[in-house]
Order: sequence, then structure tokens, then C-alpha cells
Amino acid sequence: MTALENQADLQGTKPKKDTSINIIDAVRFGWRYWRGHPASIAFLLFAATVGPVLLDVVGPIFTGLMVDALVEEGLRNFGAPLFWLGLYLVTAVVFVVLKHAGDYVWIRLATDVMHRLTQDGFRRVQSYSTDWHANNFAGSTVRSLTRGMWAFDQFGDVLYVNMLPMTVVLTGVATMLTIRFPLVGALAIAFIVIFGGVSIWMATIWAKPALRRSNEADTAIGGALADAIGGNAAVKAFAAEFREQRRFRGVMMRWRGRARRAWNRMVTTSAVQAGLWVAFKAAVLILAVWLWSTDRATPGDVVYILINHYIIGGYIRDVGQHIRMLQQSVSELEDVVLFAGKPVEVADIPGARPLAPSQGEIAFDRVTFRYAGQSKATYEDFSTVLKAGEKVALVGPSGSGKSTFVKLAQRLYDLQSGRILIDGHDIAQVTQASLRRAISLVPQEPALFHRSLARNIAYGRPGADPAMIMDAARRAHADEFIRRLPLGYDTLVGERGVKLSGGERQRVAIARAILADAPILILDEATSALDSESEALIQDALAELMRGRTAIIIAHRLSTIRHVDRILVFDGGRIVEDGPHDQLIANPAGQYRRLYEIQAGGFLMAGE
Repeated sequence: MTALENQADLQGTKPKKDTSINIIDAVRFGWRYWRGHPASIAFLLFAATVGPVLLDVVGPIFTGLMVDALVEEGLRNFGAPLFWLGLYLVTAVVFVVLKHAGDYVWIRLATDVMHRLTQDGFRRVQSYSTDWHANNFAGSTVRSLTRGMWAFDQFGDVLYVNMLPMTVVLTGVATMLTIRFPLVGALAIAFIVIFGGVSIWMATIWAKPALRRSNEADTAIGGALADAIGGNAAVKAFAAEFREQRRFRGVMMRWRGRARRAWNRMVTTSAVQAGLWVAFKAAVLILAVWLWSTDRATPGDVVYILINHYIIGGYIRDVGQHIRMLQQSVSELEDVVLFAGKPVEVADIPGARPLAPSQGEIAFDRVTFRYAGQSKATYEDFSTVLKAGEKVALVGPSGSGKSTFVKLAQRLYDLQSGRILIDGHDIAQVTQASLRRAISLVPQEPALFHRSLARNIAYGRPGADPAMIMDAARRAHADEFIRRLPLGYDTLVGERGVKLSGGERQRVAIARAILADAPILILDEATSALDSESEALIQDALAELMRGRTAIIIAHRLSTIRHVDRILVFDGGRIVEDGPHDQLIANPAGQYRRLYEIQAGGFLMAGE
């Protein structure tokens, strides 16, 4: 695998990041969703603070007093010890009730937020430009969205279940210890500060870069798998299974190296934290024994100190794990947060109104357009008008501007200058959804979904009834092959329509355009995948479909466009010839005549 391929595997398999996020960014992002549930948040804060304080801060006091009462009264009077024991049990019951009530509320809140967050991420990705989707593997984007959903769940769990109670309890315990035993309190505070500072530094500064690189390699796995499995037909056609396995092995080896480095750093962090905990434990035990031996603490006080020591250890010992989980969830949430902050390249303007096309006239008015990353403009001061109801073919060599014409008409890109008008309405001023509903597209490679044939045909008109769907299929000459299938219109077509032949997919796409019934029609080599017999039938269907509509036909086979109203010949982003077939073919020095003769010669040679 070349160095260039290595770079592509890691950079081309996920959205390119302009920056990274930290815990504060993640909290701000989460608050956008949590703040919509004020009652739940208020109850959760109460349950996560009052409950732990009752049991872990007040409980040791009651326990120490119970021990002192037992020492003082011995077996003569159980009243005082039972009283303190009863108070401890009451705090334990209150703690359990609050904790589990909070868990039920948290489950409801977490699932609601995950539901909204994932929907928002999907909607955001859907709104990104054609270029963005062309430059990012679908598998990597899917992995980022699904991983982000669960990362946000873990992020919230760590904050609510672990970090918030830990902060409340450690503050309360350290305060109570300082009040009663200043030396023990000072030791506890010093340990909490040192342990917390070292853990945060190791997790966020030392381990974070390795964890982020590991996540990038993990995302690359999804992209590499999707790329190879999605192109399985080509893999088999060229007997490239071993080559793809070798390529994937390289992706996995990079992941293995990066994952080991990240996980080793997490283990090292854990070892450092364990050493600090052992040192604190030894210091507390020595100090407690010294206080008791010098009569500065009763047996109950020693029990109180030791219980608080174990409470601090129980919480602080896991702080490293909590911080690691928090940092891991932030790293895995990074793509989703960046999706939310990434501006949409092609967006509706505020107050955009729906387009209501009446005739279907399309006008390019002094349009200048340049693709991102290109120094030369594809169109510069480009103008032309397609009259309502005209059938116009676009021809010319590859890269001459034909496909750009139809992409700009759909507003898949914004212009650098100029306007595109449909029936006098600037398409940059109307909603994109209404604009694209006004245009039916039959592409050269139809995009079908792994859904039923009926749902694929009705995709441009989801409310269509079965009779309308079947009528469109008949007009596109798709009904014949559909009825031969065991499940007919309920047949699933497979991912990207893989279960259908190229001609069958094309006829389904044409049926979809017929049913959409839009005033503007774009045919991008719509009959290129059909055999001669099917093409003759489809040409009749297309002729009916184009009647009364503005039709734009991109064609490489010039024999299919002889009867259109106009032919626009493109070259270098300019229209170099414009007219009907008979007029253009009569010009012996014209580019259209040259292209036509080249194709005619090729056909003659192929038939000899």
C-alpha cells in the first residue's frame, strides 16, 4: 500500500476536522439538549446531591456516635446505640429511594436526548453539500453518528452517575473532616487535589492525543469496510479479494498500533493513581492511630475517620476511570459536535419562500461558478435561457460544463456571482425542497434504496396509491419485469438496487420521474443502460413524459437527441453552438458535426 493510500485510508474515511473539542465544548453541546427538560434536570440534581450526602457524609457521623455509645454504655443500655443505628438506616433508605427514582428519570431523559441528537446529526449530514458527501465515505459517517449517540449516553452517565455525586460527597467529607480533625481534613484535601490534578492531566493532556488517533483509525475501519463491501462486484470481477484483504489488513494494523498505544497510556494512568491511593491510605491509617494513641480521638472518631477514608477512596479511586471514560466519550462525540457546528454550504436564506413554477422557463443570468479547490472557473459570465416547454439537449466533451449546468439548476452549489431563474424566481431565494420538487431527475446511474420497488417508484411522490405506482411503471415499461418477480411490487431491490439489472434500475428511475410529475425534467443519459428493444419502448415513454415540460437531456449518444428543439454544444464552460439538429449538422466546420461524424464512424467500424 502506498503512502498516499495510507493517508487516504485515515483522512478520506471520515469528515476532515477543522478543530477538536474538549469537555467544556461537550457540556455546552449537551446542555442544548438537557435544558429542554428543566423538571427532570432539577429532580436529578436533587437526587444526585441530597442522596449521597445523606448516606456518605452524615452516615459516618451516626456510625461513629453509635460506636461511642456502645463503648460508653457497654451491654447496660442499648437505647442510644439503637437510636444512632436507626438514623443511619433511615438515611440509607432515603438514599436508595432517591437513587433509584433518579435512575428512572435519567433513563427517560437520556433516551429522549439520544433520540433527538441522532436525528439532528442525520438531518445535519443530509444538508451538507454534494462535495462533502463525495469526499466522505458513507460508512465512516454512519459510524460517527452511531458511535456519537452512544458516546453522548456515556458522557451523560459519567457526569450524572459518577462525577456529580463524587464532587458533592468529596466536598462534604473533606469539609466535615476539616471541621472535626483539621489535620486529617488537610491530608484529605491535599490528596484529592493532587490525585485529581494528576488524573486530569494524564487523561486530557497525555492520553487524549493517543486516544484521538485510535478513534481516527477506528473510523477508518468502517470506511474501508464500506468501500470494499460496497464495491464487491468490482472486487469479484477483477479477482481482487486478496488485494482488498491486504489493504484492509494495513488499516487494521494501523488501528492495532494506535489502540495499543492509547490503551497502554490508560493503564499507566491507572497505575499512577493506584500508587497515590496506597500512599494516602498509609498516611490516614498512621494518622488515625496516632490520634487515638494520644487521646485526641475516641474509638468512634477513629471509626469515623476510617469510614470517611474508605468513602474518599471509593470515589477518588475511580476518578481516573471516570475521567478516562469522560475523555473517551468526548473524543467519540467529537464528530457529532463538529457536525452541529459545521456551517451548511448551501442553505436556505431566512424567509425563503416555496417555489411555485408555472411554466418551467430556466434562465442563467451572467453566472460565474468555480468548484472548491479549483483556480479556474467552470462558468464565467455565463448566460442562456431555456424557454418553457423546450426540449434542450446538452452535448460536448467531458468536463465541458454539461453536468455543472444541471447541478446548478438544482442548486447543489451556490454561485460566485450571477443568478439562475425559474419562471423569473431566483432559485437562491426559494426553499431548496420546493426547488427540487419542481425538477424530476433520471440519472445515468439511478440511486435506488434497499426498499420495495413500490416505495422506490413512489419516492418522489410518497403519497401515491398503488394504482398510480403501477400506471407509472407501465408507462416506463417496468411493469412487465416487476410482475415476473415472486413478490412483485413488494420486492426489495437490494442495496443500491443490486438485485436489478442496469436496464431494470433505469426503468424504475424513469417510472419514479413519471410519477413525480414535475414541470422540469432532467435526463442524464437516461437510456444508456437499456438494450435496443427496451430503449425503443422507453423513448416513447420519455416522449410522452416530456410533453408539456421543460426537458434537459444530457446525451453522449447523439443519435438519441435528433428530435429535440435545441442542442447546446458546450466547450470549456461556454456554449459554442446552439440550434436544432438539422441546423447544426449542416455546418461542416461545426463542433457538433465533428462529434456526430466521429460517433457515426465508430458505429460503422463496429458494424464492419
